[in-house]
Amino acid sequence: MMQEWFRKARLGIFIHYGIYAVGDVSESWSFHNGNISYENYMKQCGGFTASRYDPAAWAELFKKAGAQYVVMTSKHHDGVALFDTKYSDLNVVKKTPAGRDLVKEYVEAMNAAGLKTGIYYSLIDWSDPRYRSIYPEGAKREDCLKDIYGSPAGGEEDYGKWEEFLEFNNNQLRELMTNYGTVDLLWFDGDWERSAAQWKMPQFREYLHSLNPNVVLNSRMQGYGDYGTPEQGIPLYGPEGEWEFCTTINDSWGYRPSDNDYKTSGQIIRMFCDCITLGGRLLLDVGPKEDGTLDERQEKVLLDLGSWIHDHEEAVYPTGKGLSYHQFLGGSTLSADQQVLYLFLYDKPLESVCVKGVKTPVKRVTALHSGQELHFSYTGSLPWSGIPGTLWIWAQDLQTHPFATVLKVELEGKITYNLGHGEVVTNND
Repeated sequence: MMQEWFRKARLGIFIHYGIYAVGDVSESWSFHNGNISYENYMKQCGGFTASRYDPAAWAELFKKAGAQYVVMTSKHHDGVALFDTKYSDLNVVKKTPAGRDLVKEYVEAMNAAGLKTGIYYSLIDWSDPRYRSIYPEGAKREDCLKDIYGSPAGGEEDYGKWEEFLEFNNNQLRELMTNYGTVDLLWFDGDWERSAAQWKMPQFREYLHSLNPNVVLNSRMQGYGDYGTPEQGIPLYGPEGEWEFCTTINDSWGYRPSDNDYKTSGQIIRMFCDCITLGGRLLLDVGPKEDGTLDERQEKVLLDLGSWIHDHEEAVYPTGKGLSYHQFLGGSTLSADQQVLYLFLYDKPLESVCVKGVKTPVKRVTALHSGQELHFSYTGSLPWSGIPGTLWIWAQDLQTHPFATVLKVELEGKITYNLGHGEVVTNND
């Protein structure tokens, strides 16, 4: 059963931190795609210091941003663990100047700050030859690429080694879930290279719940997770069930000094509004530098987002999915008691804002950030036929918010609709 804290959460922070912050290459994919040799990629271990790593300062910033939960990489596809694991020497404690368990400090800091704590863990490990011991289900051997060790495509499979690798994953996850206090969410990645049967996903899920029956699991478990994780391209329609949209502030998950293609604060706020309009949540990524500090441009976006949320908190928490875009050409949310609509405006209206299909009469309309009251009227209403007409909110003199303006539309009762094919009462269970 989905945990109530996750159902109510609207903003999470994603942290991609690892040795890839040393150079100017993407995390793991850079050697997988041949942009850099595996050997040169791993040489970055020598420059990873975490010398200014302060997760307590991160937690303070994330709370200012309005986040309820945080997810940090414990191990990406390169296999370099950010924690003191006894099952592999390939970790930042043993292989880098950092020489410390970064996950331990992270979990302690997030728990102390009252933030729900998530851990990203890559199911695949491109540094472990045991991971290459079997082929993807249904793949032709001659179509499989050589691995980083030069093993030829079409070699013999070794299911004993594969079983060892699955046990290795289980052992590391037991460390992460039992050595550091409470871990509320596990964010897996890399499931696509093997089938659910090869991963033994039903047994894997049961194993994780034996360690923590309340842990929330993301979708990248070949269908055995708890919620969806669309990435980078925001959905046009809200996916079924619980979901979270993960995206970067620039174009990179980890820190890359050459990537200056940053989204503006206004764009990020708009994306956040789109997520909550569709009944989801945003997982916004930051990529710390190798010393553990954040680029000031990332910090600014987080602070601007937090400032906007602070000014419009009742439109964010606790609210549910808003109107369809057929009813209102903008974002919206609905209060928990279903008696208040919050309309998101991204530009200053030339004249009016219109809402269609809402039967419940409107009592009052105000701009949430300023309290400015707006006049409204109706056209096309046919009460004897149940046709509500179009609500017009006169907004030519509206004092707008610098990023996105929210109109608070107070209704005379619980919202009901007439969408042209019968009455529908909202249900935000």
